[in-house]
Amino acid sequence: MTTKEKIITEGIKAFNKSGFNSVNLFELAQTVGISRGNLTYHFKDKDVLLKSIVDKMWSKIETERNKARQFPSFENLHNEVRLYFRLQKDYAFIFLDSHVQKNKYVNKRFKEMSLQSIQDNNAAIAFAIELGNMKPEPIDGIYHNIAFISWMLPFYWLSQKVILGEMDETKGEKMIWSLLVPHFTPKGIKAFVKFFGKKYYKNLGKPFEMDIHSFISF
Repeated sequence: MTTKEKIITEGIKAFNKSGFNSVNLFELAQTVGISRGNLTYHFKDKDVLLKSIVDKMWSKIETERNKARQFPSFENLHNEVRLYFRLQKDYAFIFLDSHVQKNKYVNKRFKEMSLQSIQDNNAAIAFAIELGNMKPEPIDGIYHNIAFISWMLPFYWLSQKVILGEMDETKGEKMIWSLLVPHFTPKGIKAFVKFFGKKYYKNLGKPFEMDIHSFISF
């Protein structure tokens, strides 16, 4: 590992642990085992380091997406959701810090990533309709909304963990499927069960409580 690569690796660890704004270059240099001057030779300030970290994350995204773009499908949606969860573990400080997300370069990259995810989700739905796995859109706007939510839910999954303490990625993915499955044709359900298994299909979440008294006290 080169000095530059080590700085990036240790920077990610330090920012994830303490937050981007809480770590200064002197502290990071000590962690890496070099002088502050040596660190600033490679990265003149934290914003330059942040850009390199985002570029590293972006290369992982592009590698995965290049596999998926050739063939839009719900398997690719499954893989992209899992990718988001992995990225949030590896780069937690980026996904949790709104100040970092407002950084001009980070914001530009995140916007590109988000718009591409929504477009990919729309492509997967269109492909499913063409194959006969999904019914035509019942009301204008529903499928675009589902494509948007299918991006938004995994993108902000780490934030809900901070509030609710829940991080089970499978649960997050099942929430997306619970929006899509009601629009599947019998053929689509058969294909879904073949890929995920009958047990997965029969358990997309907690059964809804029908008793109104469990929600309201009179």
